[in-house]
Amino acid sequence: MRSIILFHNTTYYLKLHYLDLIQCFLRQGWTVCCAAPRDAATAGLESEGVRCIDVTLSRRGMNPFDEAAALGRLYRIFRRERPDAVLNFSIKPAIYGSVAAGLAGVPRVCSMITGLGYVFLGRGPLRAMLSAAAGWGYRTALGRNYRVFFQNPDDRDFFLRRRIVQPGQDVVLNGTGVDTKRFAPVDGPDTSRGVRFLMVARLLADKGIREFVDAAAHLKRSEPRVRCSLLGPRDDNPSVIDPRELKQWIDSGTIEYLGETEDVAGVIADHHVFVLPSYREGLPRATLEAMSMGKPVVTTDVPGCRETVENGVNGFLVPSGNAVALRRAMERFVDDPELIRSMGKASRTMVLDKFDVHVVNRHIVGVVTRGLGHESE
Repeated sequence: MRSIILFHNTTYYLKLHYLDLIQCFLRQGWTVCCAAPRDAATAGLESEGVRCIDVTLSRRGMNPFDEAAALGRLYRIFRRERPDAVLNFSIKPAIYGSVAAGLAGVPRVCSMITGLGYVFLGRGPLRAMLSAAAGWGYRTALGRNYRVFFQNPDDRDFFLRRRIVQPGQDVVLNGTGVDTKRFAPVDGPDTSRGVRFLMVARLLADKGIREFVDAAAHLKRSEPRVRCSLLGPRDDNPSVIDPRELKQWIDSGTIEYLGETEDVAGVIADHHVFVLPSYREGLPRATLEAMSMGKPVVTTDVPGCRETVENGVNGFLVPSGNAVALRRAMERFVDDPELIRSMGKASRTMVLDKFDVHVVNRHIVGVVTRGLGHESE
């Protein structure tokens, strides 16, 4: 029986975003092993028939001795397990996993680029240094890859321009897809009590949270019944929102912070419009989930976000970092609630046409397993 190791720096995100992909590999007769730090999601993956290997990999560690030790542990795991394929996710796992798997003689190595991440966003000497280091690491590691998956064409073009990947290595996907049955349209709350806007994101400035809060503050002054909710976890990313700033927003009544939940569908159902003013994305899963449930979207005209909206059809695109434009787009739904129904219907149609998770996953599995046996296109 063929085997594959999925390598990530968090088990939680493997289960949250890639459980459908894991199940697709299992249905094709592959043995699946997940290499990631054990956490609360590990038991859930194991209940699916997945074997989990506890691998400690600091997301932002810079100590050369610790990093060399981590690479050595990965190498020994791949040598011991002797998988037919390794699929890496995120920046550091893609670099370390590709190098270790190549040295261990794994026949097929692929990586998923889920977004450019903090190191490639913004300006300043620190980010320039990190960007150069990450670019060198990517270039060295991804040369060992059979295929590299990208979630939008802009990220693919960025890597091609920098010669981090070569033409023919690249595969562009429609994100990670969405389960259109789980995230199905339901009747939302009555708009007569006010339009409800929802943003789902990690609490990072790069997600456009401050622009969302600014827009919410202005909206609520003109229409007090408007509700603006924020759902998402904290993060150790350098651009994380300070808890004191978040508390000020909550205490002032500008936003409602919903924390974290496993029932994302239930939260989406309780709102009318999905908002994501991010500075850049791979292709945001939460946006696809909202679209699948028939919600219109207001998002930024940047890589990864613009792929989810046909401007004026299923929502509105606004410039990145522009809170005024964001507020005006949100106001359109307050002034004309009928847009919620018509644009939400268009969102659902777009998801069914382009972003169904089963179509996306069959493509990924087909590419990864091609020539190894049990292929599925």
